[in-house]
Amino acid sequence: MDELQVLAGFRSKFRVDELLVAHNEAWSWSVRPGQVTLGAGILSLNRHAARFAEVTAAEMAALAEIVGSLEHALRSAFDYQAINYLMLMMVDHHVHFHVIPRYEGQRSFAGVAWVDRGWPAVPVLAEVQHADRSELPDLLRQHLLAALPPADR
Repeated sequence: MDELQVLAGFRSKFRVDELLVAHNEAWSWSVRPGQVTLGAGILSLNRHAARFAEVTAAEMAALAEIVGSLEHALRSAFDYQAINYLMLMMVDHHVHFHVIPRYEGQRSFAGVAWVDRGWPAVPVLAEVQHADRSELPDLLRQHLLAALPPADR
């Protein structure tokens, strides 16, 4: 499979364009279709790279910028206690992070309760919360868009 197919497959699998919250020249932050904790996201490089070592210095600088925006939005929206950036790349061979906000207590959003079942240890990635509510990823996207710093909207 060529690089363009890998990138297109990744972006399709995680619905990056549909669930996009913020982006810059190098990175995209989107809501993760399967919510393991409230506000979980995908932070992915906009071009294909199979290894983190392939990320350029300019792309690293752009990463720092978008991380500031996403942490501000997630803190404003849901008041997380900690945040995990997981770069696993075992299944999807493209540079990306699973962004997992972590919560000590229960949160409520869209009329449902959210619990971080792994707190304070490793997040429970295999458990998707409220998977039967297909509208949740878009509701989360809208909520996080509104929570972005004004300069990033």
